[in-house]
Amino acid sequence: MNTLQNISTLPVVSLLDAGSIATPSYSKSERAQLRTRIIQLLKEKDAVLVAHYYVDAEIQELAEETGGTVADSLEMARFGTSHPASTLVVSGVRFMGETAKILNPEKTIVMPTLEAECSLDISAPVDKFSQFCDQNPNRTVVVYANTSAAVKARADWVVTSGNAVAIIEHLWQKGQKVLWGPDKHLGRYIQQKTGADMLIWDGACVVHEAFKSDTLKNLRKHYPNAAVLVHPESPMDVIAQADVVGSTTRLIQAVSQLSNSQFIVATDNGIFHKMRQVAGDKQLIEAPTAGEGATCESCAHCPWMAMNSLNNLTSTLESMNNEITIDEPTRLKAIQPLLKMLAFNENKAQ
Repeated sequence: MNTLQNISTLPVVSLLDAGSIATPSYSKSERAQLRTRIIQLLKEKDAVLVAHYYVDAEIQELAEETGGTVADSLEMARFGTSHPASTLVVSGVRFMGETAKILNPEKTIVMPTLEAECSLDISAPVDKFSQFCDQNPNRTVVVYANTSAAVKARADWVVTSGNAVAIIEHLWQKGQKVLWGPDKHLGRYIQQKTGADMLIWDGACVVHEAFKSDTLKNLRKHYPNAAVLVHPESPMDVIAQADVVGSTTRLIQAVSQLSNSQFIVATDNGIFHKMRQVAGDKQLIEAPTAGEGATCESCAHCPWMAMNSLNNLTSTLESMNNEITIDEPTRLKAIQPLLKMLAFNENKAQ
């Protein structure tokens, strides 16, 4: 069953809507001063910096140099549960800060900016998504981690791109029909892999949806020995050309583990920093977003991730503004599907 719920009243979210966010340009001395100040403030505030693979390379470096971590959204949140710091500084997009707060209610969670949204989160407002759920009460509600705390609170399960196939396969084997949201491309990929009966919400990531299959085919002709790495939030005709389909963590592993010397990468280009760290001798090529309807040859970088900068990171640490708060009833509901996922992961690993 391939059912797609169309929400015509929702705004179309594009890279252009999000704004053209230029990465700040710092002189060598300015960069050094900001880095020194951030390191000082992290110590003063009993804070640890956690950053996503898609944010600016300088922030990723600072996180690792100061005892923090660079990871996917779930591992960013889980890192805080075992770290003794009383404050988590989450460099990413808003739902990542919310997930950290759900799992670490006793800690202060701040972000460089609260304006850093996610098109998937925006595409699934809790009122409309809850209505969708209410209209289909006999389905198990499974939501992607890229959603608000309020949407997670409405779900039976939360999944990541790394475990979504396994969890939905598990549910389908138990005879459960699934209501999935918000990423339609990831939903269709899961449906193809599992054969599950899925009712799919109409949402998409503005970065991954921009990859173009025709121009990817042409690029592969120029690099015939390159392995193609694709995140499953991409369109199916792009996924069909992949040698490896997987989460950010899986794609980083692939660059390190595969013997290919060249890789065409279809995900946010912020990941290249970590890929170069683990496989500096490999050539990394951005998958094309150019083609009919595209606005640039390759613009695969989330404009909201680009809002994280050394400047606003410093300002947040100085003022301790931009704090993530979640009301306790919502948090208690939202943590249940997250804990269910974590327990599934643990049992699978054993």
